[in-house]
Amino acid sequence: MTYVISQPCVDLKDRACVDECPVDCIYEGKRMLYIHPDECVDCGACEPVCPVEAIFYEDDVPEDWKEFHTANVGFFDDLGSPGGAAKKGVIEKDHPFVAALPPQEHDH
Repeated sequence: MTYVISQPCVDLKDRACVDECPVDCIYEGKRMLYIHPDECVDCGACEPVCPVEAIFYEDDVPEDWKEFHTANVGFFDDLGSPGGAAKKGVIEKDHPFVAALPPQEHDH
């Protein structure tokens, strides 16, 4: 089981979760952040600090956003397990599902 980042993160990428993650498993794509399912230790530190409530435990992702679980897992299909997001920096891609989303408006 793992945590999943969903719709509210798209085109926002606040990164408060990245600062809280003790295992550096939250990677940055072009339009959103992704939690590596094999590197996540299910500690839950990321969930309460997300200012837009985009992070859910895998079983608790709202029905409308279930595709984000597939996107979080699939984002790493060709990356494998890099063993830490900090050394990767911004990864210049997104999962195709996320890449195809229309631009998201956010109230700042």
